[in-house]
Amino acid sequence: MRLSLCTITFRHHLISLDEIAAFARTNGFDGIELWGVHARSLEHRTDRDGDWLAGLGLNVPMLSDYLPLEADPVELRRRMFALIRLARRWQARKIRTFAGSKGSAATSEDERRLIATRLSELSALAEDHGLSLLAETHPNTLADCGASTLRLIEEVGHDAFGINFDTLHVWEGGDDPVAFHRTIRPHVRHYHFKNISTRSDLAVFEPANVYSPAGRREGMTRLFEGTVDYQPFLEDISGDETVEASLEWFGADCMEVLRHDRRVLAETAAPGLRLRAS
Repeated sequence: MRLSLCTITFRHHLISLDEIAAFARTNGFDGIELWGVHARSLEHRTDRDGDWLAGLGLNVPMLSDYLPLEADPVELRRRMFALIRLARRWQARKIRTFAGSKGSAATSEDERRLIATRLSELSALAEDHGLSLLAETHPNTLADCGASTLRLIEEVGHDAFGINFDTLHVWEGGDDPVAFHRTIRPHVRHYHFKNISTRSDLAVFEPANVYSPAGRREGMTRLFEGTVDYQPFLEDISGDETVEASLEWFGADCMEVLRHDRRVLAETAAPGLRLRAS
């Protein structure tokens, strides 16, 4: 497994990418999943790019953003080409987005058809530049449960389209992560790992709360101390050296928690789940 941290973790911190990269390198991470707004904010830093990170032994496996799939098609293509340019600058191979902004049960057939068509068109653009487009399993999107996610893959129908498998959100949607992963595995290109104390705390991951500096953080927990049992899931993917994953942490004590979870993953998570030595 190649494991990354996410710059979204540091969204409310006065910390530079140089400091994040130094921390990632020192603590055995392979890469940095770059949040789209952070990539855009670094456009003026011509000395910071994929080559710079490669010199530190790191990479950007995925650029994570939120494409406005229901927007004017000209604006949508403009946003997509801007992300493609940023992905190429950072040598990322994947762009992540959300499949719309409403849950599958609340989305009409016409709306669903539009989103699937847009994702297919954007996947073609991504493929033209050697990239993949990933939709994340996430509530309030068309990938909010297993059945809708599988249907979406079929509707998009493009080889450059894949899934960012957020294990906690799959569990939140009512599916068993191990069983559903075995069904969808050929389409999974990346993984997000995070956990929660109890199901009643899941609201802390709602975007409005996550992005607010004053948002609630109670209930966010270290990866192996929450209600989702990661052990069987990690055992199921152990031995697959193509796996690329990110620790997604939104709470306090960022560096301490990331350092701890990365160490526990390396030492005790699952036989055959090899990580680079720190």
